[in-house]
Amino acid sequence: MNLIVNPFRMFAAGRPFRGSRGGQMLLKNLPAISELNESYKPRSEDVRQVAGPGGRSNVSPETLIARYRQGELNAVSLLHNLAQVLQFHLELKETVTTGNIAGLYFAFCVVIDGVEYKTGMGITKKEARLKAAVLAVQDLLPTWESQKSVLPEASGVPPPLPVKEQPSISDIHPCRAIHERKNSVNLQIPNAVRGQLTKLMNSHPEFSACAGTTAAFIIQTSGGCEVVAVGTGNFNTNGSALSSGRIVHDSHAVVTARRSLMRFLYRHLLMFFSKMANLMEKSIFEQNSSSGLLSMKSGITLHLYVNQLPKGAAQIPSKLRLNPLSISAWQVNNEISLHLSVEGKVFSVFSSTFDHSTSKVVSMSATDKLTQWQVLGYQGALLSHFIEPIYVQSILIGDSGCSDIRGMEISVSQRVEGITSQLPMFYCMMRPHINLVPSVATNSTDSSHLTYSANWSEGDSCLEVVDGLEGKTIEESPFKSGTALASRLCKAAMLHRFKLVAKEAQRQDLLATSSYREAKRMAKPYQEAKNVLRAYLSQQGFGSWLVKLSVSDNFSM
Repeated sequence: MNLIVNPFRMFAAGRPFRGSRGGQMLLKNLPAISELNESYKPRSEDVRQVAGPGGRSNVSPETLIARYRQGELNAVSLLHNLAQVLQFHLELKETVTTGNIAGLYFAFCVVIDGVEYKTGMGITKKEARLKAAVLAVQDLLPTWESQKSVLPEASGVPPPLPVKEQPSISDIHPCRAIHERKNSVNLQIPNAVRGQLTKLMNSHPEFSACAGTTAAFIIQTSGGCEVVAVGTGNFNTNGSALSSGRIVHDSHAVVTARRSLMRFLYRHLLMFFSKMANLMEKSIFEQNSSSGLLSMKSGITLHLYVNQLPKGAAQIPSKLRLNPLSISAWQVNNEISLHLSVEGKVFSVFSSTFDHSTSKVVSMSATDKLTQWQVLGYQGALLSHFIEPIYVQSILIGDSGCSDIRGMEISVSQRVEGITSQLPMFYCMMRPHINLVPSVATNSTDSSHLTYSANWSEGDSCLEVVDGLEGKTIEESPFKSGTALASRLCKAAMLHRFKLVAKEAQRQDLLATSSYREAKRMAKPYQEAKNVLRAYLSQQGFGSWLVKLSVSDNFSM
């Protein structure tokens, strides 16, 4: 078994599909040509400066980067030579074609091991390829600067893994040792999560049992990692859907963390639209002139940590064996189908044991929601009025009892492979890097708070604790928004923040919306991408996505 890990694969992908907005909108409906997916074949002059015997580069990555910075190599040459040194697959793929329409641009994007980077456009294909390469290198260099120690020498062989104290994880979980790589990113993130979780629980030790199932979103920059959103929990509400928007229906950890992330994004949008220089500088957002939307600043990447495999298809039994090149034979198997969650229990959409006539709140499983977010983005419909889709570039699993991440890879990535070409502009299937990392869970035998869910996002002074079965803040919660005990994560709270941002952004069209439902429906590209995703999953045999009762979104402020 080949245990060599390609360190270059941990470098995060950039935001996809940028360029001339007018050209893109005209081009996106034109028929594709046959050469769209051909790998880029570099000219001999691209590599002759650094190629060694047999055409393979014998120069270290550091030297290649230095030559690029000094102007001795262009971006295409740099990527090609790094592909030889680090043994990754490089493509320069044409993403749109001008056909016979005069005055429009060619568009290419770099694809590294299946991960797409920003789109470059030019009057000629050569110019578009070069611009695409420059954009990819711009995204990769900041990460490379902070990860020098994990790059291999010219031999392409990574340095030995650090020796662990006994007992070795390879002795306990041989398969886990293959996936859990000790690069600094995979250690920095769990350490950051551990630090933030410890700080929160030390402030409120009476709720430490809530952290049994934890998820967190982490922002990484050249300066390090920062936890920006935390969520815990394992339940859905046990009531029926209401029209007030003030009940949190799904309190599973990753869902809670994601809604906390949305609060973080709203906060940074308000900072950007304040037009105050010091706040705009602190905001993670910048204006993207090609799309008219905001995007995360270059060099900022988003990552997700979970301390347990999420419920649903990610927990596929290890005894099942799937052909990595095709999962068609298993597409209708209950294990990798879409799943429904009811009061913390999970059922396949094909299950005969699930009572479809139940009046209780039913949601899609946490795994299926991750699948959706890796296609539609983690920002949701309302935020997509202001920002481009935001994707996580790695999902780190700190489950000490897990030795196989194949279920996650199948459910999050393989089930929706091939969907990108059907999606509207700026949306794609972003394949995350999935790795096993050290656990940061706080073990507790206290079951008194089993149904509780805690949430926090960067800027909050304290935790909010919600009863997952009730969908409301508990009386003892460190943070309470009012006597009605509506959570700061509920839909009504999100609509309030949406209106605040719309006002600051001077979006009168959005301020005029009459309801939460209407505001979501007005996000046309997002709704189009959502419809494409659900149709695709159904066509591939994974089942039908649960259709929400419209009453749950039909409320206003």
